[in-house]
Amino acid sequence: MFVFDPIYVVNLILCIIIFVLGFLAYKSKRNKNAFYVGFAFALFGLSHLATLFELREQLTLILIGIRTLAYLTVVFALYKILKE
Repeated sequence: MFVFDPIYVVNLILCIIIFVLGFLAYKSKRNKNAFYVGFAFALFGLSHLATLFELREQLTLILIGIRTLAYLTVVFALYKILKE
């Protein structure tokens, strides 16, 4: 069942936009950091989608793993930028 929560809907939309921009930046510039950030926000989007479909309780441990992976991916991308 879908539950309309404006905060999670807006977050999901923004995640989709960032994912698309990251993918396009990677495709046109071959910038792996843009790909990593886009990938991370795709993961964040999945967690928002799970929340909107009321799966947060059933998938708590999986969502913790997904969000942790997303944050670590952003950290990795920023670290790579710092080392350039």
